[in-house]
Amino acid sequence: MRILILGGTGFIGRAVVEDALKRGHDVTLFNRGRSDTALFPQVPRLIGDRDTDDYAALATGVWDAVADCSGYVPRHVKGAMDALGDRVGRYLFISTNAVYQRDGIGPGATEDTPLRAPVRDTEELFDETYGPLKVACEDDVRARYGAAATIVRPGKVAGPHDPQTGLTYWVRRATRGGRVALPGRPEQPVQLVDCRDLARLIVRLLEDDRGGAFHAVGPATPVTIADVIRMCAEAAGTEVEIVPVPRESHPGDIFPLIREEPWEWITQQRDPARAVAAGMPRTPLRTTIADVLAWDRERGEAELGSGFTEEQEAEVLAKYAPEG
Repeated sequence: MRILILGGTGFIGRAVVEDALKRGHDVTLFNRGRSDTALFPQVPRLIGDRDTDDYAALATGVWDAVADCSGYVPRHVKGAMDALGDRVGRYLFISTNAVYQRDGIGPGATEDTPLRAPVRDTEELFDETYGPLKVACEDDVRARYGAAATIVRPGKVAGPHDPQTGLTYWVRRATRGGRVALPGRPEQPVQLVDCRDLARLIVRLLEDDRGGAFHAVGPATPVTIADVIRMCAEAAGTEVEIVPVPRESHPGDIFPLIREEPWEWITQQRDPARAVAAGMPRTPLRTTIADVLAWDRERGEAELGSGFTEEQEAEVLAKYAPEG
């Protein structure tokens, strides 16, 4: 099968390429050619820049399917679809679980939950626009490709090569053991999907020429953040004591995997049944954690840039939860 991947060297795109190659598919990449250029030397790479509407490299070529891993605003999607014309069979767009309306959504929500209103008058990506911009992208893909459109809505993705600090922070923190400051509630749900399970779903949907929308999320009954921390400690061979501290104890706005309440509308409790039925595997979270631990150690534990530093955590524990 001839698959064109828009992106292909980032976190999710990399996993998709690896899975497609493992399955024996003929893969072509389209990206700016600026990052991880040594990856996949055997794969043809077409150079272009979606931010500057440079799609000249897509003027020729025919593919059975395209996986859009790098479309964030409607202009990106329109540019790619215009450039490809009728030379691609199926268009799979990687969206987000942030597309859903916040009012009335609860645990077990399916892909049929009402979406937020699309946004088209800005390309600034932040909390209030990210989901609505993706809704607009979804609408455009469906309008152009109809039954040949596929939408994948990932939740929180974790695994090796993750550029975000979510699971990696807790994996690394657990290796030190001891008292762990948690600026949130231990019972907060966390619904993680392994990047390789997401990639397998994407390639499987293309192989099966399957349309529709699919949640790429973890198990329907999510674990808690306390469970995650304890599993990280088990993987590292350490013991931890989880110490809840006030959310305001952290100087930044975002803390790895910690979410503000109410949790229901956030990407933590979606129904994965449709994706599982379509062939998405379910890698045990303990396996994901162990693989992240090995990857982080192999890369030399690069600076994370979020969460507590060791010094900050010691100060927070001394202030809010002194021993004795």
